[in-house]
Amino acid sequence: MSNEILINVSPQETRVALVEQGLLQEIFIQRASHVGVMGNIYKGRVERVLPGMQAAFINVGLSRTAFLHASDIRVDVRKPAEAGASDAAEALDISTLLREGDSILVQVIKEPLGSKGARLTSQLTIPSRYLVYLPHAEHVGISTKIEDDDERTRLRELLGQLIAESGFPGSFIVRTAGEGVKAEELRNDVTFLHRLWASIQEAAPSAAQASLVHSDLPLTMRTLRDLMSYNIERVRIDDPDAYERCVAFAERFVPGAAEKIEYFD
Repeated sequence: MSNEILINVSPQETRVALVEQGLLQEIFIQRASHVGVMGNIYKGRVERVLPGMQAAFINVGLSRTAFLHASDIRVDVRKPAEAGASDAAEALDISTLLREGDSILVQVIKEPLGSKGARLTSQLTIPSRYLVYLPHAEHVGISTKIEDDDERTRLRELLGQLIAESGFPGSFIVRTAGEGVKAEELRNDVTFLHRLWASIQEAAPSAAQASLVHSDLPLTMRTLRDLMSYNIERVRIDDPDAYERCVAFAERFVPGAAEKIEYFD
């Protein structure tokens, strides 16, 4: 028996099953009526700057303006022109960083709740199955749940090599699922994340203010990102539109996966 992924798409919900040797291992469900905004990246417009709160309200196109605190603004933006102890307060002074009408690329880190808008950060992170890409960081992080010192050292050295090979800026955090994975699988994740970040950078300059630049992937594509591995022999999808989107996504971002995707009538 083979290892396969089954994807069932209906107007109400999408269901994904991971089947190994004929036995169901995991099942995932995404309902059409409950799609959140966590992880989405927007080109926001600064509506109000509140120096007393060290925060700003940002219009990202949702029903309520979102909230951005100075501490969640990217480090290189907060870095003073001339380093020094007296500049520490200025580095976190929201009024020196943002002005009304400014555009800023932000990511949702907390869903809107009740009368409160979403919480934002400009310190962007982009996840894959084994890694999280930090485009503006300069360090390699390892999940604290990976406790073996030898494995932590292996992953740190391997990521250092992959970063050097790629020539891309930024860095990575190894997720818990990355423990024990082979170098080639991590290399595929690095390639996927760099391609995805390049597509975001390409889209952002021409995007309108208060508009979505990148949403976290729908369940069908997250499945290809997070569950595809060398031992998955095929992916069956029963919806022709979803099949076409997944093939196009795989051809661009998940090397070797496109030929494993089948339309199942």
